[in-house]
Amino acid sequence: MADATRDPVTGRMTTGHEWNGIEELDTPIPRVVLFFLATTTLFAVIYWLLMPAWPLGWTYTKGLLGIDQREVVAQQVRDAAAERAAWTARVADASFADIAADPALMRHVRDTGRTLFTDNCAVCHGTEGKGGPGFPNLAAGSWLWGGSPEAIAETIRAGINGTAKDTRTSQMMGFGRDGVLQREQVLAVVAYVRSLSGQKLTEAGQARLAAGKEVFAANCVACHGEDGKGQQDLGAPDLTDAHWIYGGDEQSVFNSVQNGRQGHMPSWEGRLSPTDIKLLALYVGTLAGGAK
Repeated sequence: MADATRDPVTGRMTTGHEWNGIEELDTPIPRVVLFFLATTTLFAVIYWLLMPAWPLGWTYTKGLLGIDQREVVAQQVRDAAAERAAWTARVADASFADIAADPALMRHVRDTGRTLFTDNCAVCHGTEGKGGPGFPNLAAGSWLWGGSPEAIAETIRAGINGTAKDTRTSQMMGFGRDGVLQREQVLAVVAYVRSLSGQKLTEAGQARLAAGKEVFAANCVACHGEDGKGQQDLGAPDLTDAHWIYGGDEQSVFNSVQNGRQGHMPSWEGRLSPTDIKLLALYVGTLAGGAK
């Protein structure tokens, strides 16, 4: 280590450290750094004195202020539970119409209903309720069993083709698989059904329309109605709109007529409280542009 000298450029003393001809200046620590170091040290000491800080084996220092964060959180949970109990009691006692007409309650419905839906329904219907192959689009407003809050609540409670004693029951037989219709009859009724929703048909499909109408009248109107608009008391879908559970292309409709369909929705009674079912029914109604 060389002796300290004065740097001719800056006028500062060097530390005496030299490396490859480069000497280190003896630059003092900036005062602002010392200020913040002293400030943070003072803050730490004061915090240690006022707040719980130091572990002492089986306990800890309580601090002069006596603040207990665990109790703070516990009180917040109690307050939230009390607030929830207040508005859920109103939901439980009020009619669907009264709830839908109350903007404050509907804010709770949307917030809590979204959580309930995500936790219990989104796995089949999607987080936005738009469904997918085999699962109805709840945002489309095309309802199998009715779209009133009461009807939706009953569907949630009892389920469809489920294990509840009073479950909603719906099944479409496999007309081709079970030998009720021949292949050409299936193709004909597929063409006719697709024409009900205004889909473009091939020349072969156009040629089958008359025969398809006869097959439909003889085999399908009991559930879907003469106009193909379905029957909500049977859970039979409307064939005239653009919303298809299993797909509206020729192959998908053929598979439905040929092999039949039987959807399934579990009964949520016993899994969800009556109030939660009510909240879900109201929330699902908002997905299709219902009560806001």
